[in-house]
Amino acid sequence: MNTDWRSDLEVWLAPFLAALGHKAQRAMCPAYIAGLIGPGDRKSVQPMATRNGDIPSDRLHHFVSTGVWDSAPLEAALWRHADHLVGGERSWLIIDDTSLPKKGEHSVGVAPQYALTLGKKANCQTLVSVTLASREVPLMLSLRLFLPDIWTADPTRLKRAGVPLEHQGSRTKPEMAIEEIDRLCAAGVRFGCVLADAGLACPPRSVRP
Repeated sequence: MNTDWRSDLEVWLAPFLAALGHKAQRAMCPAYIAGLIGPGDRKSVQPMATRNGDIPSDRLHHFVSTGVWDSAPLEAALWRHADHLVGGERSWLIIDDTSLPKKGEHSVGVAPQYALTLGKKANCQTLVSVTLASREVPLMLSLRLFLPDIWTADPTRLKRAGVPLEHQGSRTKPEMAIEEIDRLCAAGVRFGCVLADAGLACPPRSVRP
């Protein structure tokens, strides 16, 4: 990978790296992001570590799968950056349903369910996405994994998958969307209106940024 490209990436990542609490996380994050968006078709840990050459695959795997994360500082950095770039009274907050097709049954939240983006029922994970947009510039602010009833009704499965206790309860997608809107309003993110896919069936509610 071009060295200058890597340098530019680290400059762009700087405010997010500063929000990470551990030195090891700050070291691994640029390598992981570079692996995801850089050359190569295989984006699992082992191939990315091999292409990098400087990072042992076990360290990268620990960063991805077993490291302790506090997402709040990263979200705060992202929201400040997004608000600075596209926030304002003429901006839109876009709520959507995002589907990730899956073949197995072990990924958290995976189940046969209607996938709005696919237009049919499929074995998939579904997420509620929130995007801040102004004109042609969209910036993703959050993705929240939806847990269908088959998951929330099975405490053993939730525990085995490592789902945090505070996220094990049953919530509808509109409820999740409203929670995200409330969090963004509390953080001072500026937008003029909220747009949501009709498939989310959000109940009427006045939102004041």
